Amino acid sequence: MMPIIFLILLATTIIFLLRRNVKANAWKQPTKPFPIDWRDILTNNVRYYQLLSAQEQRRFEYKVQEFLLNCKITGIGTPVHTTDKLLVAASAVIPIFAFKDWRYVHIKEVLLYASTFNKDFETEGPNRPIAGIVGSGYMEGKMILSKPALELGFRNETDKHNTAIHEFVHLIDKADGLTDGIPAILLARQYTIPWIDMMSKKIEEIFENKSDINPYGGTNRAEFFSVVSEYFFERPDMLAEKHPELYALLSQIFKQDLANKK
Repeated sequence: MMPIIFLILLATTIIFLLRRNVKANAWKQPTKPFPIDWRDILTNNVRYYQLLSAQEQRRFEYKVQEFLLNCKITGIGTPVHTTDKLLVAASAVIPIFAFKDWRYVHIKEVLLYASTFNKDFETEGPNRPIAGIVGSGYMEGKMILSKPALELGFRNETDKHNTAIHEFVHLIDKADGLTDGIPAILLARQYTIPWIDMMSKKIEEIFENKSDINPYGGTNRAEFFSVVSEYFFERPDMLAEKHPELYALLSQIFKQDLANKK
C-alpha cells in the first residue's frame, strides 16, 4: 500500500514541478525602454516610487513593465487608461520589490470594475461591499478590483488603506498553496512561530477594541496579513511607532524598512 501512495505522491510532485517550469518559461521580460510618460505617471501618482533612489526607480520600472507584459488589465464597464494599468502594476510590485526574481505566475488578468460589487459580481443596486477579490474556481488566475478603490488607494496615502496592495498580498500569501496569513515563500523559518503568535495577539487586540488596525483584519489570519500589509506600506512610520514588534516582523517578511528610509 505504501509504495503505491509514494508513487502517487511522486507523480503529483513531478507534474506540479513540470507545470511550474512551463509557466516560468513562458514568462515575458521587457526588451524596450521604459516609456517616459509612464515615468511621469509613477512620479505624480505613486509616493512609494517617489521615495526610491534613482537606481531603485529603474528597477521598479522594470518590474512594472515586466508585470504588464505578463498580466492583462481589462475594464468591465469602464475604460482602462495607462494610469490605471500602472497603478495596478505598482500595487503588484510594491510588496515584492525586495525580491529580485519574484514572478506572479498565478495571475493572468486583472479586471477593473466601474464600482464596488457584491458576491455575485453585480455593480448596481444596494449591498455592494466588495472593492477587490482574488479569484478562485472558474475565476482562478484573475483578480477583480474596483477602479475607484484602486485610484483612492494611491490618492489618499495617509488612511492606511490600499485595496490593490491588499489583494496582491493575498496572492503572495496564496503562492505556497495556502491562503492562511503565513507567507511561507517570503517568511524565513525562524520567524514563522513569532509571526503566528503576533497575529494571534493583534487579532485579539482588535476584538477587544484596543487597536487602530482596521477591524476587518480580525476576520481571519489571511485578512489580518493583508490589512496590516496595507498599513505597513501606507503608513510605515505610524505602524513602527504604534506597533514596533509587528512592524519589525513585517520588515522581515517584505525585506523592507520603510519607516527608516531616507
